[in-house]
Amino acid sequence: MTPKNRTRKQPALTAKNADKHVLYQLSVQDAKVEVDFIDEVYRSLFRRRPTTLLEDFCGSALICAEWARRGATRQATGVDIDPKVLAWGKKNNVAPLGDASEQVRLLRQDVRDPVRAKFDVVCAFNFSYWVFRTRDEMRAYFAHVRTQLGSDSFFVLDAYGGWESQQPMQERRRIKGGFTYIWDQNQFDPITHEVVNYIHFEFKNGSKLNRAFSYYWRFWTLPELQELLAEAGFSRVSVYWDCSKDQSDEELFRPRLRAPNQPGWLAYLVARR
Repeated sequence: MTPKNRTRKQPALTAKNADKHVLYQLSVQDAKVEVDFIDEVYRSLFRRRPTTLLEDFCGSALICAEWARRGATRQATGVDIDPKVLAWGKKNNVAPLGDASEQVRLLRQDVRDPVRAKFDVVCAFNFSYWVFRTRDEMRAYFAHVRTQLGSDSFFVLDAYGGWESQQPMQERRRIKGGFTYIWDQNQFDPITHEVVNYIHFEFKNGSKLNRAFSYYWRFWTLPELQELLAEAGFSRVSVYWDCSKDQSDEELFRPRLRAPNQPGWLAYLVARR
C-alpha cells in the first residue's frame, strides 16, 4: 500500500503510453507567452484590454483556454476542421477551466466559413495557415479574416524563416518530462516552395512515435505575406521581430522594418483591420 503522504511515481513515457497532443503542447506551444504578446500589442495600439478572440486552426484550443482563464469578461472561439482534436481539447484544456469553460466555444468547420461574430483579435499560429498554397487562396483567407474583425482589432499570425529553414534537416530538443522532440524538415521544393515537415518523438526506452504530426505546406516569405494582407484590405501590417540579444533571454518581439539575416528566426505579423 502506498503511504498517504507519498505520491505514486508516474510511469516513464514511452511510445505506447504517451499522448501525442500532450507531447505537442509541451514541445511547441506556450499559450501564456502567446496571450501575453497579444495583450501587450493590443494595449499598445488601442489603450484597452481585448476581450474577444477567434483562434483559427485552434487544434486542442490551448490558447482559447488560456484566454478564458484570464478573466470572466473574456470570450474565445476556436475553429478547427478535425473533430478528434477538438474533442481532445474540450476534455483536456477547456473542461478543466470549470465555470470559465462557458467562455469558450469550439466550432468544427473550415476557417473560411463565417463564425457570425466580430472579434477584437483573430490569430492563426504554428504556421497552420501555410496549408493554403496559392496566392489566391491565401488572399481569400486573409480577406475572410478581415470580415470577422470589429473596430479596434487586428489579425496576428506567425512565420518562420532563415537560410536553414529551406534545407532538409532534423532538429532535436530534449523536453522536460522524459522525451525528445524532433522537427523534421523533410522536403523543400525551390520552384514551388512546397514543403513537407514532420514531428517525431523519441523516448528514453528507445521507442519512437514517427510522424506523429505531418505538414504539407507552401513556404511563405514575409514580403509575400505582407503584400497579400495589404491586398486583402488590411490597413497596416507590422512585422514583430525577436529582439532578444541571445538565446538565454526571453523572446522580446518588437516591430521592425528591417532585420539582420539569421540561420533561423520566428516572427509575428500584426495586421490592423
